[in-house]
Amino acid sequence: MTIYVGNLSYRATEADLKLVFAEYGEVKRVVLPTDRETGRLRGFAFVDMSEDAQEDAAITELDGAEWMGRQLRVNKAKPREEERQGSWVKR
Repeated sequence: MTIYVGNLSYRATEADLKLVFAEYGEVKRVVLPTDRETGRLRGFAFVDMSEDAQEDAAITELDGAEWMGRQLRVNKAKPREEERQGSWVKR
């Protein structure tokens, strides 16, 4: 499972997120997507932890929590849909 973290401060770093989520268990990976054109953070992240129970605890505790002046939205990430990749993709 992957955790979606939304409404992030644009100042948040990978290290910041690892520190916050480490309170709930081992963080395997943090991804902070950036805008292709500007290189600026997009205001959300994805976090993978080593165990589902740890991810569930982090979601329960952090969803709606205030962090860096923003109220976080934390939930299970939804799988990426093929259509979102663009209609130009050959099938």
